[in-house]
Amino acid sequence: MAQKEIELLKKQIEKLDQKDFDLEAWKNYTNIILGRIFGENSQKIDQIRKIEYEHSSWSLRDTSGTSAIQACKDMGKEILNASIAELETFGVPKTGTESSEEIIMIIKEALQDELKGSQYKELLGIMHSREKPEEKQVLIADKIKSYDSDAANHVLGRILSNKKVEKEL
Repeated sequence: MAQKEIELLKKQIEKLDQKDFDLEAWKNYTNIILGRIFGENSQKIDQIRKIEYEHSSWSLRDTSGTSAIQACKDMGKEILNASIAELETFGVPKTGTESSEEIIMIIKEALQDELKGSQYKELLGIMHSREKPEEKQVLIADKIKSYDSDAANHVLGRILSNKKVEKEL
């Protein structure tokens, strides 16, 4: 369950009722929390960013009698309550960012550990070249064939035996 995440969001809702409430500080901290839970590209972050307190006299009160700052607080509360409901129903989503970065590090470490330094640099040179992806694939395959006959097997074995990769596949 997403209990820790829900507790953080509930604390942010409580901050909406504090006497020394600072909308911008609240928005910044809330976006950090939402980014960590739902990913930096979450629509929830965009919704929080769009909450604006206008200082003009006509916007300080509207026809419903709600002050502009209260409207901002209400909007923030709705967004966070919806986020809590989502966490309670579906759990914490995989953001993709963390697992992708971890997988890239695993691949990089396997290449560095299983190849000679010069071989690793050669492969990076091909990967970062301006060749078309199909051409890069052929060049990389040919380069790896020119290395120790078991180099590719060792790199692939190291990657596939990693617990984090196993978990993602």
